[in-house]
Amino acid sequence: MEDMKKRGLIAMSGGVDSSVAALLMKEAGWDCVGVTMKLFENESAGISREHTCCSLDDVEDARRVAYRLDIPYYVCNFKADFKKLVIDRFAETYLKGFTPNPCIDCNRYMKFDALRHKAEELECDVVATGHYVRKEYDEKTGKFYLKKAKDPEKDQSYVLYFLNQEQLKHTEFPLGGLCKEETRRLAAEHAFINAGKHDSQDICFVPDGDYKKVIERYAEDSGKNAGEISEAVLPGTGNFVDLNGNILGTHQGFYCYTIGQRKGLGISSTAPLYVLDIIPSRNEVVLGRNDDLFQRNVHAENVSFINPLSPETRTLRVSAKIRYRHKEQPGVLTVHEDGSVDMLFDEPQRAVTKGQSLVLYDGDYVLGGGTIC
Repeated sequence: MEDMKKRGLIAMSGGVDSSVAALLMKEAGWDCVGVTMKLFENESAGISREHTCCSLDDVEDARRVAYRLDIPYYVCNFKADFKKLVIDRFAETYLKGFTPNPCIDCNRYMKFDALRHKAEELECDVVATGHYVRKEYDEKTGKFYLKKAKDPEKDQSYVLYFLNQEQLKHTEFPLGGLCKEETRRLAAEHAFINAGKHDSQDICFVPDGDYKKVIERYAEDSGKNAGEISEAVLPGTGNFVDLNGNILGTHQGFYCYTIGQRKGLGISSTAPLYVLDIIPSRNEVVLGRNDDLFQRNVHAENVSFINPLSPETRTLRVSAKIRYRHKEQPGVLTVHEDGSVDMLFDEPQRAVTKGQSLVLYDGDYVLGGGTIC
């Protein structure tokens, strides 16, 4: 009796990356099942159908690629989880004075949790995604490692720092060794309908960039559910202040701003002013000079390591990113007994932002990370 093929669930968004991931998995001998996650209704987010990864066109593109590859294909409804774990968390984070990264939450809670459970239901051994990142296994240690992608311009390791050993064991990243041009070439060679499809650059549920509408809709819904008016949830106008507490003007709601912002402040000044801090308890937004935005020490909590550090490790030299497009910078990491960390960079970093992630690297290897607070 022949051994049964290993079965892989392919997360298919309708884009070229996940389509080529499916192709490579099948060519590698996997028994593949394509799944598109239906995450939200476009109209409920106040946006048009053609601009998001949940559009009917995207589903149809994924279906046509699956048909061409002759693999089963399903669309699964994850809308309730996505609203609670991604959209609502996005709004709640802004209302706490932080700036969220919803792509990390989507990967953490949807692709590597909810979709993993779906894979188990479909009796799949692994979930394969179109992320540009590499996985490595060390037979001597029996450990998995997460590495940056071959293509530095497409590397997505920053949004996957939370992965643990069990998740890495059951995940495949077929595109980690490819450049984007190679991915598109493979798609064209196999006549995929989406070979020339543009990459999505926006947050899927905020494609027009107006995230304030998402927050205001969340506040309105929360107010209705609590039997109160939305103003009880949504902060109103407050003061812009300088570092000494002097009032500079009036802001339109602290959730409308993020650290490092210069445009849209509506403040007259002899020198450019930037958002330095957001203090929800006082409904204040602190403004200052560009030089005031730089700091060396960054504190992070809810920290996880892909391979847990030895208990005696308290300091180590690493490099780290403070946002997705930030080039990692070197410094010394201090691990505290409560699990939080402090990263002391060799050089001051600009616009360290609460709510973003501090992601730690040792060369090409991702060590882990946590939330800047």
